[in-house]
Amino acid sequence: MSPFKRGTGLDAPRAASGRGAARNDSRTGNSERFGRWTESIARGMGTPWFLFALTIVCVAWLLWNAYGPETYRFDSAALGFTALTLILSLQASYAAPLLLLAQNRQDDRDRVQIEQDRQRAERNLADTEFLAREVVALRLALKDLPDRDFVRSELRSLLAELAEDDAPTGAPRGGATRGRARSDSPSDPTSSRPDD
Repeated sequence: MSPFKRGTGLDAPRAASGRGAARNDSRTGNSERFGRWTESIARGMGTPWFLFALTIVCVAWLLWNAYGPETYRFDSAALGFTALTLILSLQASYAAPLLLLAQNRQDDRDRVQIEQDRQRAERNLADTEFLAREVVALRLALKDLPDRDFVRSELRSLLAELAEDDAPTGAPRGGATRGRARSDSPSDPTSSRPDD
């Protein structure tokens, strides 16, 4: 039997099945859970409340073992509080790797965030450059368009040319030339034909 299962369609990739896939999923889930746990411990150890509580515990430990009833003391002051020293060094030896692990996870998140920011900045830069090119193209297109004064001057010159064409030089202006032009022009299609 194949360790790969066929998806619902031919375009779907084969998915790994069996114990190997479940083991990989559980490993990533466990490592993620452990990473979140270490980050919560590191976050707690980085607060002033943790330092305050640790100070209170150490002071209480020292006072109890120095001035408490002789029969109930569990750490000898004569031996330099060996148990307290052992507990604090054990706490420090576990705290350092937990803090480093949390810092590595934060570095990985920061790296991903920086990459996403870089991609977003590249897209914004490309969009800005495209918009700048479009604005320049619009400005060039608008520069080629005639403005209001140019259109008015062209219309005035056209009107002047039309007025000059209507009134030839040396001929009186008025209805006589227009009438003569009308009488010369064949208005009736039968008048230009020779008589039958």
